[in-house]
This record gives sequence, structure tokens and C-alpha cells, in this order.
Amino acid sequence: MLAKVDAPAAVGIHGRLINVECDISNGLPSFVVVGLGDEAVKEARDRVRSALKNSGLVMPPKKVTLNLAPADLPKDGTAYDLSIAVAILAATEQVKVVTASLFVGELALDGSLRPVRGTLTFTQLAKSHGLKQIFLPEENAPEAAIADGVTILPAKNLRQVYRHLAGEEPISPYCGRIEAPETPPNYPDFAAIAGQPEAKRALEIAAAGGHNILLSGPPGVGKTMLAKATAGILPPPTLDQVFEITQLHSLAGLTTQPIWHRPFRSPHHTASSIALIGGGRHPRPGEVSLSHNGVLFLDELPEFPRHVLDSLRQPLEDGEVSIARAAGAVTYPAKFMMIATQNPCPCGFAGDIARDCTCTQAQIVRYGQRVSGPLLDRIDMRVNVSRIAPELLDGDPAEPTVRVAKRVAIAQEYLFQNPEASVQEEANSLLKEAVRRLQLSTRAHVKVLKIARTIAALDKAPSIVPNHIAEALQYRPKL
Repeated sequence: MLAKVDAPAAVGIHGRLINVECDISNGLPSFVVVGLGDEAVKEARDRVRSALKNSGLVMPPKKVTLNLAPADLPKDGTAYDLSIAVAILAATEQVKVVTASLFVGELALDGSLRPVRGTLTFTQLAKSHGLKQIFLPEENAPEAAIADGVTILPAKNLRQVYRHLAGEEPISPYCGRIEAPETPPNYPDFAAIAGQPEAKRALEIAAAGGHNILLSGPPGVGKTMLAKATAGILPPPTLDQVFEITQLHSLAGLTTQPIWHRPFRSPHHTASSIALIGGGRHPRPGEVSLSHNGVLFLDELPEFPRHVLDSLRQPLEDGEVSIARAAGAVTYPAKFMMIATQNPCPCGFAGDIARDCTCTQAQIVRYGQRVSGPLLDRIDMRVNVSRIAPELLDGDPAEPTVRVAKRVAIAQEYLFQNPEASVQEEANSLLKEAVRRLQLSTRAHVKVLKIARTIAALDKAPSIVPNHIAEALQYRPKL
């Protein structure tokens, strides 16, 4: 007998519907899975066989052939286990033919269901194909519930799924509440960082407009702490952004729960281009996509290999990353705010008031050349962070994160409601003169205008004035 069951495959951020076809025929007992599956899919034979036996169900002593169609699409992972088991149950008439349902889950040898990655993508796939319900592991239910329009049926084990399909004991749909936790992530407070008013002002502008920024200064001046504190002044993500963040982290296998805060990713400088951009034999999101709607923090930027840094050009420009492989191409979103730090020289103390620099001029030049000009041109803002004199450390307390975050949220709302801003004639003349004298590229010209627009939004100004252009020009990288 032939039976068909629907299962999902992750292709980039979107899913692809897979038909699991099971044919039971006479012959020597065998279990064959075809359809271009990887080793994890092939090993499903042993997991499913043991899970059926230990769940008190029958594995037919006949020739069992499973086909994962379309056969030319590569499949990977363990999420097909449950659909394969249900297809066998349907083909042997242990349950009725299953329609309008999607089956997702990894089976343990005792028949229990283990969580899988990509559940939110699979739930959206079921909705787009008009499937009414999705069977999945209990641990994946909170994540899947972010999507609406599909009934979530969480199961602890294969036996529970069987009893539902056999009409013995229905599984109760998941009805968990979808709401953000009250406790936000624990980022440093701006008030805990002494001094650095120029850097704080630049980071406030960068957060309000989503601009990329590079902090340059000697070790110990607070560059890393400033970067982490910036994540705290970003407004909470919208529900649509929560959906995207959770979806990408789930595809990477990093969560089975909704993610209610903006991500802050800080890859080590030894990270490869695949780790940063994404990819692999079966492509998965990299750090730039895991930073989507959040912050990508690159500490000690020149220590990253130059070819790795240059791979950031496309996501910084387009807000997405395309990964092409022989088996096909996938695209992941990558709209993030990049905060990078660097020392002014190899020893780190060029221009420092506390210590003398021991580097030669040639070493300083070579150090600066580790980051290419085209990449620097894509960084909107560049700020020098100096060491604070000891007598200034006990000054007036700095402005707290809560107050700065409120201004950022108001500015972002203002930018959303007023996407276009007029430029006063004097401001336009100043910008044209700066482009001529500083020999700014067309990209730099546009970025200066965007920064000025953000500064105007923070001032709640209806138009861009010369002061806004002048401040924006201070933050352009000196190439």
C-alpha cells in the first residue's frame, strides 16, 4: 500500500513542502530511504524502527521504501523522523490517511520526540500551503505559536501522535500566551560609564538611525562597554521583528523559544567568513543574519582577516546576504547595526595621554591598511575615544540608559512618520562644499545626508540645517 505525508524542508529563510511517500511491498524485509537525504536522514531508518517498536507499534516485516519528494532537492537534519514514522503507520493502515497536516520532529529510540531547528519557518510553510495543523515536539510549541493561522499540536512522543491519528485521544492544541518577558537583557548602563560625551552622542545618533559606527581609541577607555551599552538604548523589537529574529536563530539551531530582545552578536576575530556570513554544505545563517534587527559587534576590527571583513560589503550595503552553492542559492536577511572597535596602532597607545607608543610609522600604516577602504566607506560614522583624565572620573553622574533610550525611540518614530526631510539651502551648500574639499564618494555623500537626517530627528527639526550637516561631517571616516 502507498501512503503520503507532508513534511517541511528549510531552504534559506523560507520552507519547501516535502512529500514523504511510503510504499509497502512483498519481499525480503528492508527499509530504504531515497530522495537525496544526508547522513542524518539516512540514519532515520534505525531511529524510526526502534521508535515504532518501543512505542508498541508495528514495523512491517516487508520491503519498506520511503521517498522524500522532490527527489532532486537536498534534505538534511532529523526533522523528517516523525513524518517517516507516520507515513509507515498510514501505509500499514495502523492510522487513517493523513491530510492537511504537517509532521515535524526527531525521534529518540524510545519513541519520545526531540526538538528540531526551523520550527517557525515550518509553521509559516504550513500556513502558506493551506495546511490546518502541524504536529511537532512539545519543546518547539512556544516558538511555533508566534505564527498564527495554524493549529499547533505539541506531542511528547510517537505514541501520543498515534493515539491522536487513531482517534483514541486527541492532542490538545497549544494555547500558550505570546508575550514578552518583563526582565530585559542586562546591558551596561550609560550612567556607569564615566565621561565620553562625544562617543555617547555619536552612539545615540547611530542607534536612532541604525548607522554603522567605528570606535577608535587605546585599550581600557571603555570602547567595549560603550558598544554593549548601546544595545540597551535600542527600542524593543516589534512583533514582526521578533518573528524574524526567532526564525533566524531557530534555523541556526540556537533556540526553541521566542526571542523578545534585539540580538547582540560578538564573534571572535578568528571567525571564518562562513561563520560570519553563513553557508556550509547545508547553508545556515551566519553572524550577520543572527544580528538581524540587532547589533553586530566586531571588537578589534583590524585583527579580523581582511578577506573576512570584505565579505561584509554586501550585507552592509543591501541588508541581506546571498549564499550560492552547487546545490542552489539561499538568501538571508541581514539588517543590523554594526559597532566596531579598533586600537590606533599595534601597541594601542598612539596619541594616548598615559603611555607612549612604541610603534614605528610604518607599523601604524600597515595596521591601518588591514581594513580596506571600500569597507571603511560603508561605515557611516567614525569616532575617536580618548582616555579620561583621573581628575574627571569623579564628575557629575552620566545620563542613564533609560533617558537616552527614550530619545532614541522618539527619534525612530519621527523618522518613520517623516521619512523625507527638506534640506535648507545653506545646509545643501555646506554639504556640496564638503564633498568637493574632502573628495567624498557618492556613497559617503548619501550617508552624511542620512546622518544629518537622524540628527534632525533627534532635535525634532522639520528640516536639515547647517548645524546638522556640520555634526554629521565630523563622523565621516577619514580614508
